[in-house]
Amino acid sequence: MSAPVSGPAAPTPVNPRSRVLIASLIGTTIEFYDFYIYATAAVLVFPKLFFPDSDPTTALLSSFAVFGAAMVARPIGAVFFGHLGDRLGRKKTLVVSLLTMGIATFLIGVLPTYAQAGWAATALLVLMRLAQGFALGGEWSGAALVATENAPSGKRALYGTFPQLGAPLGFIIGNGLFLIIGALLPSAAGADPTQPSEAFTDWGWRIPFLFSAVMVAIGLWVRSRLVESAVFARTRQSGQVRKLPLATVVQGHWRQLVLGTFIMLATYVLFYLMTTFSLSYGRAAKDADVPGLGYSYTTFVLMMIFGVLFFAVFTLVSGPLADKYGRRTTLIWITAAIVVFGLVWVPLIGLGTLGVVLWLVLGFTLMGMTFGPMGALLPELFPTSVRYTGSGISYNVSSILGAAVAPFIAVALWETGNGSPWLVGVYLSAMAVLTLIALLLGKETKDVSLDGGEIPAADAHTPAAPVTTSGP
Repeated sequence: MSAPVSGPAAPTPVNPRSRVLIASLIGTTIEFYDFYIYATAAVLVFPKLFFPDSDPTTALLSSFAVFGAAMVARPIGAVFFGHLGDRLGRKKTLVVSLLTMGIATFLIGVLPTYAQAGWAATALLVLMRLAQGFALGGEWSGAALVATENAPSGKRALYGTFPQLGAPLGFIIGNGLFLIIGALLPSAAGADPTQPSEAFTDWGWRIPFLFSAVMVAIGLWVRSRLVESAVFARTRQSGQVRKLPLATVVQGHWRQLVLGTFIMLATYVLFYLMTTFSLSYGRAAKDADVPGLGYSYTTFVLMMIFGVLFFAVFTLVSGPLADKYGRRTTLIWITAAIVVFGLVWVPLIGLGTLGVVLWLVLGFTLMGMTFGPMGALLPELFPTSVRYTGSGISYNVSSILGAAVAPFIAVALWETGNGSPWLVGVYLSAMAVLTLIALLLGKETKDVSLDGGEIPAADAHTPAAPVTTSGP
C-alpha cells in the first residue's frame, strides 16, 4: 500500500506591513507619552507636591533625581525583557512591557501627595517611576525589532524610524493634554503666569496619567494581532535560541555593546536637554535666583511643540538618508552638527523670542536626524539570537550616561553659569564628541543581513520576497 500523500503545508501567518508599522509606532508612542508626562509633571508640580520641605532649586533637583532613577531601572528592564524577547519571542514580550508601563503610569495618577502621606508618598512615586523605567527598558528594542525584522530589503532604516516616531508623538500628545487641561482649569486673579493654577496643582495633573489606561488598551489590542518575524522564527526553528542571551552577548559581543552605548549618548543628552531642561529654563523668571527666559508655561510649551513637529518630520527624513548613504555616514555628519549646536545655542537664545524658537527648531531637527537611524543601527549590531538583549542594553545603559544625569547636570551648570546656559551647551558638545569617536571606531551596518552575513550587492536594494512566520 502506498503511503498517503500529504498536500503542501498551509502557509503560516505573516505580518502585513501596515500592521508592523502601526504596532511599532503605537507602542512607543504610548510608552513615551507615559514617560514624558512624568517629565512635565516633574517640572510643574512634583517639586511642590512630593518635595515641599526643600527650597525651590533643591526640590527641582530632587524631582529630576527621581526622573533619573527610572533611567537606572531601564538597563535592568532591558536584561529582563531582552531575555524574554530572545527566548520566547518579540510579541509576548512587547505586550508585557506595555502592560507594565501602563499600570505604573495609571498608579502615579492616584498616588497620595506628601501632604497626605508624608515621605511614603515620595517613596511610592520613586517605586512607580522605577517600574516605568523597567518597562521602557524592554519596550524600545522590541518595537525596533518588530519594525526592522519585518522590513523589506533596503528599507530597514526607514521602517526603523517608525518606533522612533513614537518619541515626538508621545511628547506632543502628553504636553498637548497638559495644555488643554491647564487652559480649562481656572487661575486665580493675579496669579503668576509661569506657574500652574491651583486646580491643576490639586488634581488636574492626574488626568494625563489616568488617561494612559485608554491608550494602553488600544496598544495592547494592536500588538496582540502581531505574529513573530520570519527572522526570529528561523532562529528558533534552527535551534539557535540561546539559553542565557545576556551571557552570550556580554562574552561574544561586548565591543558592540560599548560602541552602541556611546553611539546613543549624544542623542539622549540632546533630547533631555531640549525637553526637560529647556522647560525649566524657559519658565524660570528673569529675576529669579537662577534666572531663565521668563515665559509662561503655555507659551513655552507651545513653542516646544512647534519644535517637536520638526523632530517628527526629520525622524522620518533620516530613514531614507540612512538607507541610501549608510547609518554611520549619516550619523557622523549629524553628530558633528550637534557639537556645533551646543557651542552656538547661547547666541541663538540671545536673539529674543525668534532666537529661542530657532534654538528649539534646530535642536529638535537634529534630534530627529540622530534618533531616526538608531532604530536600525543598534539592532544591526547584533545577531538574531541576542538582538533583543544586545540592542536593549546598549540603548538603555546609554540612558544612564546620558538621560539619567542630563537634567541634573544641566540644572547644576545653569546655576554655575549664573543663569546663562552656556555651560550646558558645552556639556552637550562634549557628549557629542564621545559619540563621534564611537561612530568613527564602528563599522557601517547598512548591508548587514539580520540573518547574519553580508547582503549581496545585487540584492541589497531589491524588494524582499514574501516570507512566512510561525504562528502567534
